[in-house]
Amino acid sequence: MSVKLIYFAWVRERIGKSDETLELPADVRTVADLLTFLRTQGDGYEAALQAPAVIRVALDQQHAQHGAPITGAREIALFPPMTGG
Repeated sequence: MSVKLIYFAWVRERIGKSDETLELPADVRTVADLLTFLRTQGDGYEAALQAPAVIRVALDQQHAQHGAPITGAREIALFPPMTGG
């Protein structure tokens, strides 16, 4: 499955790019699977996703829990927790 990934804030800074399109392995079926897979893609990904529980995710611009299936999603956004101000 090919999917567009978009990275925001310090996730983008640590990974070193704002977006990319990746072909995901068949065993990457949920948001949690995706975060685990991405951590294997290099040092920047490992640094950005070392605490996956804090990463927020949107599937096709809809917030999703880590157990949510990603099947059919065309765009997946990853971002850190929001802060007020």
